[in-house]
Amino acid sequence: MRLPTPSDSYPLQGARLPCLVGGQFVPGAASFDNVSPVDGRVLCSVAEADAALVDRAVQAARAALRGPWGRTSTAERCALLRKVADGIERRFGAFVAAEIADTGKTLGQASTLDIPRGAANFRAYADLALARASECYEMATADGRGALNYSLHKPVGVVAVIVPWNLPFLLLTWKVAPALACGNVVVVKPSEETPSSAALLAEVMQEVGVPPGVFNLVHGFGPGSAGEALVSHPDVGAIAFTGESATGAAIMKSAADSVKALSFELGGKNASLVFADADFEAALAGTLRSVFSNCGQVCLCSERVYVERPLFERFVAALTTRARALKIGGPYDGADLGPLISRAHRDKVLSYYRLARAEEGEILCGGGVPQFGDERDRGAFIEPTIVRGLREDARCVREEIFGPVCHVAPFDSEDEAVQLANDTRYGLAAAVWTSNLQRAHRVARAMEVGIVWVNDWFLRDLRTPFGGVKLSGIGREGGMHSLAFFSEPMNICVKL
Repeated sequence: MRLPTPSDSYPLQGARLPCLVGGQFVPGAASFDNVSPVDGRVLCSVAEADAALVDRAVQAARAALRGPWGRTSTAERCALLRKVADGIERRFGAFVAAEIADTGKTLGQASTLDIPRGAANFRAYADLALARASECYEMATADGRGALNYSLHKPVGVVAVIVPWNLPFLLLTWKVAPALACGNVVVVKPSEETPSSAALLAEVMQEVGVPPGVFNLVHGFGPGSAGEALVSHPDVGAIAFTGESATGAAIMKSAADSVKALSFELGGKNASLVFADADFEAALAGTLRSVFSNCGQVCLCSERVYVERPLFERFVAALTTRARALKIGGPYDGADLGPLISRAHRDKVLSYYRLARAEEGEILCGGGVPQFGDERDRGAFIEPTIVRGLREDARCVREEIFGPVCHVAPFDSEDEAVQLANDTRYGLAAAVWTSNLQRAHRVARAMEVGIVWVNDWFLRDLRTPFGGVKLSGIGREGGMHSLAFFSEPMNICVKL
């Protein structure tokens, strides 16, 4: 698989990215610009779907479900998913280039995580769907003949898939693959910030023979645009969404009238707990990664780092030194950090840097915008930042920032560490660093989150449940949990 280089052009350069509705690429009623976060240039224009086009997409999906797609076997659907994975890999370089252009993330991340995981999702869910079992029970009856009960897994119908801009292709495929494996039809709305990899996936769907209406793509924004029209549509049976908690709450209100099934993976204000007996180098490297990966734009990133007091000063000094050494630059510069997704998001993160100072925090490193003296100064770059000395009720400690920043604070006991970690409205993830096996199990079980990593971070088995509690989400994705959400169990009782 060939990797793109800086000399390769953006694969959709000069195009107007269309929507895909009922197997046809359509231009949309209006358009908006897709802007590079690296240098601010316009990459392409994107067709914006209005409510009428969203309705066409939903009706096309319903028609596909009533047509041949509704009669396909699990084996036939899974064979098609594998063809989709193959199609992604045939155009691997284009997918990597598109993801880099939209997000500004590094070549290393896009080529080793985002795109490979996207292809792997289709194969993983094909395997899981084929191995899925159903229930069967014999029961006694008064006449002695008995009865047989067996269950079927039926699709929920039209699924709205709404994905964010931080891991656009990975999270898109993470939802689309199990939805299609279960026999559903989908209408996808990617983030307006990152439409390109979804547009390429639409092309692959057409190339490998996915029937018209099974995969539909509508571009646009949220309120007053394609997003609102999609989640409030009465013929959408389920919504799979990853994004901000506030957006999730708004979607719940829109979905309430028609009682749609919801799967939400929302925000986080995740804690990392570093105990004094931890492997110092492993904890240091792991925490650096958990704070600054993807420029801090991962819902699982650690924005609160608590270190046991005997280790605190040494650990914070080393973390600060490592953060200062991180190279900031463009996707092909060999950099450790790329830009934020947009200048608007950078303004938000910078406002928290200013707030940290106003709340009497000490900025140990970063806190500003790097200067390059070239076209990158038109981008959305920002410095990795570490803060200490804030009160636990400070806004910078309580609110999700979603940038390359963390607050560090000491703790004195295991009980205090657990209390600090759980004192948040969010509950997505936590990291625990310790060499004490009993403590590892004890503390992990006490975390009020959906996933805990012990002596690692972002290590994911696709078969395991993923999701959050409190403001961090509803339901679980991954493995059989995804298949359960995207299907309705039906019982058939046969009198013998």
